[in-house]
Amino acid sequence: MKKAETMTVSTFAAAKGRHAPARGLVTFRSSALQVILLSVVLLAATFLGREHSYVMNIVAYTFLFAGLATAWNIIGGFGGQFSLMHAVFFAIGGYTAMNLFKLGVNPWIALVPAMALAAGFAVIVSWPLFRLRGKFFGIATLAVAEMMLVLANYFKGLTGGSQGMSVPLKPGLQNMIFLDRFHYALLMLGYATVVLLIAAYVYRSRLGYFLQAVRDEQDAARSVGISITKVKLTGMALSAALTAAGGVLFAMYLRFVDPPTLLSITDIGVRFLLIALIGGIGTLFGPLIGALLIVPLEFTLRAYLADVVPGSHLIVLGGSLILCALFLKRGVVGLALDLMNRRKEASHG
Repeated sequence: MKKAETMTVSTFAAAKGRHAPARGLVTFRSSALQVILLSVVLLAATFLGREHSYVMNIVAYTFLFAGLATAWNIIGGFGGQFSLMHAVFFAIGGYTAMNLFKLGVNPWIALVPAMALAAGFAVIVSWPLFRLRGKFFGIATLAVAEMMLVLANYFKGLTGGSQGMSVPLKPGLQNMIFLDRFHYALLMLGYATVVLLIAAYVYRSRLGYFLQAVRDEQDAARSVGISITKVKLTGMALSAALTAAGGVLFAMYLRFVDPPTLLSITDIGVRFLLIALIGGIGTLFGPLIGALLIVPLEFTLRAYLADVVPGSHLIVLGGSLILCALFLKRGVVGLALDLMNRRKEASHG
C-alpha cells in the first residue's frame, strides 16, 4: 500500500508540472555525487583566497547562508510552507551554544541539544499554525518571530537582553574558535555540504515526494492517504534542527550575539527566503547558487553604498527580490532547468 501510495504521489507531482521532481535517472547517489564534486570545487576556490581575511569573511558568510537557505528550502521550497520564523530556530542554536559554552560544554556537543530544542519548538509552534495556508501562515510565522524578539530582550538570564552575550577567545577546534578566518570558511563549507546532502536525500525520499505533493495540491495529497500535518511537522522539525546547527556555528564565529543579531527579520529571517528565491525555490542547488550571488553582492554594496546613502544596499537587494518575483519566478536554477528542457525537447522534436 505504501509503495503504491508513493508512486501515486510522485506521478501526481509530475503531472502537476511546476516544481515537479526531476525526470530521468536522477537518484540520491547521483545528487550526492554532484554535491561532493561541487564542494571540492568550492574548497579549491577557498584555498586560493585563504591569505585575504576580508575575502574569507565573505566566503564564510556565503557558505553559512547557503546551508541555512538550504535548510529553509526543505520546508519552504519542497513543502511550500513560507516560514518567516526560521530566525527563531537560528537564535535557539546560537543561545544554546553560548549558554552551554559558559558551563564548559564545547559547541560540538552543544549541537545536539540545540538541534533537539529547535525541532521540538518547531513542532509545538507549527502544530496550530499549519491550520493556516498561504500568506496567512506566513503572517503567523512572522508574528512568532516578532514575539520571540521581544521575549529575547526580556529574558536577560538566557539571552543577555539588549546587552547581548559573549564568550572569551579560546582558540581551538574543540571550541569552534579560530584565529584565521580561513578555518571558519572551511567549517561553514562543511556545514553547507552536510545540509545539501541531507536535502538531496530528503528530496529523493518518501518524505520529499510527500512534501512536494502537499505543496502542489494539499487536498489531492490528502485524498491519497497522506497525513498532511505529520508531513509538514516532520519537514519543519528537520528544517529547524539544521537551521539551529547553523546558529551554533554563527554564534561561535562572532563570539557575541544579541537579539537583533539572531532574530532580525530583515537580516536573518527574510534573507533565507531571498537567497532561495533568487537561486531557485524547490530546487536542490538553488539556495547555494543564490548564496553565491547574493551574499558577496550584499557585502560589496554595503562597502560602496552604505556610507553614501545609509540603507541603500537594502534597497538594491529589495529591488532584486521584486524583479525575481516578477520575471524569474523559479530562480536562476529553475530558469537554467527550463532552458535545458526546451533544448532537449527541440532536439528530439
